[in-house]
Amino acid sequence: MNKIFADICVIGAGSGGLSVASAASQLGINVVLLEGNKMGGDCLNYGCIPSKSLIAASKSAHALTKGEPFGVKSVYPEVDFSKVKAHISNVIKKIEPHDSVERFEKLGVKVIRHYGKFISKNEVMAGDTLIKARKFVISTGSQPLIPKINGLKNIEYYTNENIFDLKELPKNLIIIGGGPIGMEMAQAYSRLGANVTVLEAKNILEKDDPEAVSIAIMQLKSDGVQIKENSLVINIEKDSDSIKVITSDGSIYNGSHLLIAAGRKSNIKYLDLDKANVHHLDQNIKVDSYLKTSNKRIYAIGDVTAKWQFTHSAEYQASIIIKSAIFGLKIKQKTHHIPWTTYLDPEIAQVGLTEAQAHKEYGNKVSIVKVNYRDNDRAIAELEPIGFVKVMVFKGRPVGATIVGKQAGELIQIWCLALSNKLKMTAISSMISPYPTLGELNKRVANAYLAPIVLNNILIKWIVRFFKKF
Repeated sequence: MNKIFADICVIGAGSGGLSVASAASQLGINVVLLEGNKMGGDCLNYGCIPSKSLIAASKSAHALTKGEPFGVKSVYPEVDFSKVKAHISNVIKKIEPHDSVERFEKLGVKVIRHYGKFISKNEVMAGDTLIKARKFVISTGSQPLIPKINGLKNIEYYTNENIFDLKELPKNLIIIGGGPIGMEMAQAYSRLGANVTVLEAKNILEKDDPEAVSIAIMQLKSDGVQIKENSLVINIEKDSDSIKVITSDGSIYNGSHLLIAAGRKSNIKYLDLDKANVHHLDQNIKVDSYLKTSNKRIYAIGDVTAKWQFTHSAEYQASIIIKSAIFGLKIKQKTHHIPWTTYLDPEIAQVGLTEAQAHKEYGNKVSIVKVNYRDNDRAIAELEPIGFVKVMVFKGRPVGATIVGKQAGELIQIWCLALSNKLKMTAISSMISPYPTLGELNKRVANAYLAPIVLNNILIKWIVRFFKKF
């Protein structure tokens, strides 16, 4: 048995764990990194990167059908799905070196390719190596949640962990789950030529602004996606060459392929957390506002805590760990400024409070300001008039922003900056935005909020009347 002592032992080489290991090692900290599966975690191998690569391919196919209004003849795309698969693999290969064992070993990180298992409050076993460390960071991520459905175990089904291995386009794809993963895959596969049906037990994209979701639904249906809300799947059967999915209302849906996108669950299987005195509930590790577990030597970040399951939030939490574990600073996690984007067409992006949440927190003291894409010159020129920018404002500061439309994930970033730095609407209004750009929508929202304040200001009116005399 080998024995190693480390200042920090990072368990899990996903985005959060890699960020901690990289920063800590470059600061001269002795770091051990444990990973029993693929370097880069879910995001690189099964999530963000392959899904956005597939979406890019589907957008390319869809663009061929949109030429007529511009005077360009539209054509029906011929999709070679094996080459779509090759595109996804090539993108992953290009990014892999950044997350590779070789890169991290060059940074001075000791990488051990085994799962970590606690044997005491400050010791972990990884293969035949015992690691004792001053601090531990658990960043083991999450995996697809497989619902308990009668007959499912007898059926071949896909999750985000193997759907990107397909070399042939599914003819009839049934997706169970109408969250971001399910809806992104639904639109992408539909635009590539598959017949797609989404079955959601409640409402699709229920965490997003309903007004924004309704706009996305219109486009999804236009793309041919069948959306069945309030459709709880109770039974699945194999019917000759097809899969038969039965919902609680007795409806039957037949498909060639089945994708489960019904949520996520934390990866704690190998950790043996009880031996480290780390409390967990329903497989989720409990942390305080400093990201510490019940064992103060051990931190947990990212999906494994079941909160804010985004790559960028894990990276943000990693920055807190560096400040806390290395520099001894007491930095609390904040969540009011964490954004997310659902990469549909149109995209839906959110940061801070939604309209409903803002009304709940601030009542009638909150102002809701909205500007539509159809009033933006760039959107008009590109025939992309669908969407809006909606900002929730309290006492002159934005407390939330919702954007649905083209490049919403890019447009939301100025509101991320505003919430992170407590900027006022006047700061956004004073920005000079290049013309013509979609970015002007953000400035127009700020102006729309400030205009009535200026116009109704008695002092300003008096000054204007005074100077008119001259």
